[in-house]
Amino acid sequence: MSLVNFYKDQDIFITGGSGFIGKVLLEKIVRSLPNVGKIYVLLRNKKNKNAQERLNEILAIPLFRRVRREQPESLKKIIAIDGDCQELKLGISSANLEMLRNVSIIFHVAATVRFDDNLRTSILLNTRGTHELVKIAEGLANLKIFMHVSTTYAHPDLNVLEEKIYPPYADWRTTIKLAETYDIETLNILFPKYAPKHPNTYTFTKSLGEHIIEESRHKIPVAILRPSIVVSSFEEPFPGWIDNFNGPAALLVACGAGVLRTHCCNPDAIHDFVPVDMCAKSLIVSAFSAAQHATNQAVDTDEVPVFNCCSSDKRYLTTNDIVCLGKELVIENPLEKCIWLPEGGITQFPVWHYFRFITLQIIPSILLDCLIRLAQHPPVLLRLQRRIVSNAQVLDVFLNNEWAFDNKKLKSLETLLINKEWSDFKFMDFCDADHIEYYKNALKGGKEFLLKENPEASPGARLRMRIFQVVHYYLQFMGTFYLVRYLLGSMVSRIN
Repeated sequence: MSLVNFYKDQDIFITGGSGFIGKVLLEKIVRSLPNVGKIYVLLRNKKNKNAQERLNEILAIPLFRRVRREQPESLKKIIAIDGDCQELKLGISSANLEMLRNVSIIFHVAATVRFDDNLRTSILLNTRGTHELVKIAEGLANLKIFMHVSTTYAHPDLNVLEEKIYPPYADWRTTIKLAETYDIETLNILFPKYAPKHPNTYTFTKSLGEHIIEESRHKIPVAILRPSIVVSSFEEPFPGWIDNFNGPAALLVACGAGVLRTHCCNPDAIHDFVPVDMCAKSLIVSAFSAAQHATNQAVDTDEVPVFNCCSSDKRYLTTNDIVCLGKELVIENPLEKCIWLPEGGITQFPVWHYFRFITLQIIPSILLDCLIRLAQHPPVLLRLQRRIVSNAQVLDVFLNNEWAFDNKKLKSLETLLINKEWSDFKFMDFCDADHIEYYKNALKGGKEFLLKENPEASPGARLRMRIFQVVHYYLQFMGTFYLVRYLLGSMVSRIN
């Protein structure tokens, strides 16, 4: 059976449809699988907007402009379901549960991806939410596959991660009971002792979710996709799509704006990034593969299919390479809100880092905030520096360490595609692509979708960048000149 035929007339249920991966997955299904049945998307009420209103807003964003232009009728298949993954039964009403009775494919993408989230929230959403959805899935007579999204960092104590389930760090039932019993402060105090091998609540609660899925393999067909660090889209629906400042995007934008001048981490570390469209296509193909496998095997004796969605041995850019490339690209295509030349860099020496942090970030931010106050505007730069520091702290363990992820099973999935499906669903092509071109598009996407600027810099922004360059290098030259003159003068005076 071909992939397109497998999805034909199948009802799909997606959690996390408002998230980064979820939106791209939804767009890809609607655009490339027009013969699917209904697509149910779980959305919680937010900011006085119900699920349907939020769905309408999602479908109106630029991500869906290609679908709106090419296949507007397909959007009518998408149905909003009121609910919340932090609630029991996901907060879904009995009437809506009845609507889901014909669902045959589930993509469980919902999660809190904030590394600094409190333990209670992370458990309720990432762990208990998974269990609640599994219980709903057990009542679906037509279910073909339950596709669970985890993370390659669910086992951070392992230097090499294979595509298999590893022993648990804690009992998921006990952990859920703790979250239901104790308050946020108590659980935050408990966390370092309860999960000492995990740098944050995200990796810990996602690892527990994997074991809920594993224990469910006797009852329903399940599979796990573990993405690494998910970044801007590579090709689909267009290059450079991004919708959040999570993770490295915040640091790169801050560097490009000239407000981040130093960072203390390993400059030689090589990190694993995957574009969000690679992740979405991997989900679609791996669900097809796992469903076929479940049909041909005894569910109660088979191992859970696990796929590590990563670039693996195709990585070659170090942290320092990416920073240097980013500075070059921002000088070519500067941000409209850039306040200084994107300079500075990475160091492994904390003393040097904090010296640069105080002199090149904090002091200038205080001075500029004073000028902003004089102009009768609220100060922003010192507050922005606090956010940069907070973001850097939660990323510290990932920026200073390397992991190797085995993804042989993921790579083999592309062999399932027939010729006419290859162009629509191939996903490993990013690994061999021109990464300079990719980062150029990522910068344009960050400008357009995060900073709400034109993708290409205006003449004014380019002129401002040239002025910054002249002033920056002039100040460097004069500073070096006077320092050398002072040192030579001191040496001559001592000799005399």
